[in-house]
Amino acid sequence: MNESKLQDIKRRYTVIGNCDALNRALDVALQVAPTELSVLIVGESGVGKEIIPRIIHDNSIRKREKYFAINCGSIPEGTIDSELFGHEKGAYTGAIGESEGYFGAANKGTLFLDEVGELPLATQARLLRVLETGEYIRVGSTQVRKTNVRIVAATNMNLPKAISEGRFREDLYYRLNTIPIKMPSLRERGDDIILLFRLFAMQIAEKLRMERIQLSENAKEIMLKYKWPGNVRQLKNITEQMSVISQQRIITPEILRQFIPEDTESYSLTTIPHGEHTYENEREMLYTMLFEMKKSLSDMHRQMNGMKERLDTIQATSQTVNKSQIKAVAYAEEIEDDENLNLDNKEAEMLRKALLRNDGNRKKAAQELGISDRTLYRKLKEYDLE
Repeated sequence: MNESKLQDIKRRYTVIGNCDALNRALDVALQVAPTELSVLIVGESGVGKEIIPRIIHDNSIRKREKYFAINCGSIPEGTIDSELFGHEKGAYTGAIGESEGYFGAANKGTLFLDEVGELPLATQARLLRVLETGEYIRVGSTQVRKTNVRIVAATNMNLPKAISEGRFREDLYYRLNTIPIKMPSLRERGDDIILLFRLFAMQIAEKLRMERIQLSENAKEIMLKYKWPGNVRQLKNITEQMSVISQQRIITPEILRQFIPEDTESYSLTTIPHGEHTYENEREMLYTMLFEMKKSLSDMHRQMNGMKERLDTIQATSQTVNKSQIKAVAYAEEIEDDENLNLDNKEAEMLRKALLRNDGNRKKAAQELGISDRTLYRKLKEYDLE
């Protein structure tokens, strides 16, 4: 790609940066756009993968047709087939009318499937069929329908590892991965970090009508050395926080360290400066401990089952089992049941409070608890909190 065309693309889509890996991703996107090949975009969360499918669609023969971006990880497992492939009236409780689904609505256009690695295996099989034959069946129907949709997918998941663990179909992976595009992480982009900081600082200053913050030379060095686990999204959040909270417009290392953890191996995100207390880390720790305790109780349950089987064997052969041993097992079972119930109640209460704090927004509640949208959905069903 010549330099002038590359700069035109960057201006059109507000792409900031000049690192080789970013330029390579843009170049491949433009080369593959006129074709009908499937594209798989890989990269960490927050690197800006969503810009690539937009570039591909806008420079393809489908540019005048519809474009849909779908986050596969945010759709509950029980309704994702209906969302993608549509459903007939009465196909399930709540289906008061028919729906053509995204594959029907996007006919002749482009579908961007973000977080494609989160798709259930059954849905993966349906997606593979659409990719190979252009055919699909609505939920609750037997009629085969045709669609002409180009698929661009993205994931932050290690799909080869997911394949080896049986969580992703190998044939679907190769079908999606016809043309791979790798989006670099922010820590790999060098001086692009400073360019992006300037952009975000300028945007928030214009929005709030305030003086723009700037980095001292020493602060720039810290920014360049930090690993940015949250990538561009984290950089934007921290820049906006400093713009609003900091009294100084020149950001020094001392000010910067209030927003960026010094131990980058142990911390991934600072949401508020030092001096203000936050319970977010404590919630995450408690949530982890809760699941560990449940796992320990499950192990105890298995051990108790083994003890009961041995006691049953002794009783059947000699009828001389000590009654106190049997009572001990029964008492242990009673304690285990009580503990399981208490932990379940605490977990349900934690989920309920997270939903209340976020006004019923499941996605925000899941982010607060540090779990995926699908895990939250399963937990809500398990505890009847829907």
